[in-house]
Amino acid sequence: MSTSENETEDVPVAVLGYAEAAAELDTIIRELDQGLIDVDLLESRFRRAIEIVEELDRRIHGARQRVDELLPRLSRVVDGDSAPSDAP
Repeated sequence: MSTSENETEDVPVAVLGYAEAAAELDTIIRELDQGLIDVDLLESRFRRAIEIVEELDRRIHGARQRVDELLPRLSRVVDGDSAPSDAP
């Protein structure tokens, strides 16, 4: 494990950009697959991977909800109906 590959590991996952978090997760998975993680660090790296997965899942879920909320508005604009759906 090089220092450059793990320079984000002390940064809270919520602060990382999506691409940064995904790249760190890829690094952890590669290290696990190749047996590159020292046994003393195994638990902390595994916990970090779980934390990243949970954060990325939360972001994806949130984005999906926002898109689902915006789709009806987009449909109204595309269909030429700019009035809110609850208007008389």
